[in-house]
Amino acid sequence: MGDLARYRPNVGVVLFNRDGLVWYGQRHATPGPYNWQFPQGGVDEGEDLEAAALRELREETGVRSVELLGRTHDWILYDFPPEAMNNAKAWRGFAGQKQQWFAFRFTGDDSEIDLGQDADIEFDAWRWGPLSEACDLIVPFKRPAYEQVVQAFARFAG
Repeated sequence: MGDLARYRPNVGVVLFNRDGLVWYGQRHATPGPYNWQFPQGGVDEGEDLEAAALRELREETGVRSVELLGRTHDWILYDFPPEAMNNAKAWRGFAGQKQQWFAFRFTGDDSEIDLGQDADIEFDAWRWGPLSEACDLIVPFKRPAYEQVVQAFARFAG
């Protein structure tokens, strides 16, 4: 594991429905094929990690009706690819992200999902799918992190 100070604090959410399928969002204005992912985002200074996960989920999907299933307790790291490092504004000097992941059960109705909830649109489309698809849908540089997330939350999948 690298020097954690070099990694931006981040949270990720795997949202399971009642059938054990997971929520996938198609990244806004991002061409395929690797443009589907789980909600995730940065942690504000002093913010509780679970509160950050719930905030990111609400901002990116509109979802509020959830119950906690589990979480990772160790940081899961990934490095930014070299081509992304040219965008200093986005990465603010970090080598990558360190993430804590949360699994939530969606207890609401699909009509609650609103991709336009926040002014900063993250996703253009969404769908439910098997957790096992996650590593094939994500951008390659995040695959090792997603493999760890899939392993950590496989027990919640249908």
